[in-house]
Amino acid sequence: MRLSPLLVPALLLSGPALAEDLVFTLVNDSSHTIVEMYVSPTGEELWGDNILTVDAVPPGTERDVTIADGLDVCDYDLRFITAEGGDAAKTQNLCDMAVFTVTD
Repeated sequence: MRLSPLLVPALLLSGPALAEDLVFTLVNDSSHTIVEMYVSPTGEELWGDNILTVDAVPPGTERDVTIADGLDVCDYDLRFITAEGGDAAKTQNLCDMAVFTVTD
């Protein structure tokens, strides 16, 4: 069977949908310096690797964050570690937001 040249691109593009990276701006509106950030899809027991691509996010600053885990989910557990050794966690739907703000 011969395929029409117009049909070949359509077949190549009709594969399974790939998950997109989640990209958002992390705003540190707290009084603590964030030095690590971990994410995990809600319901998972283990945290992933530290996803910050900078050494720290000082108070009053913001950084772009990318979750490139290849998953097609929106709800994540977020864990923040501060320079002082503090530890805070929050569950958030990240698909519907462009900015996530950390406060005290």
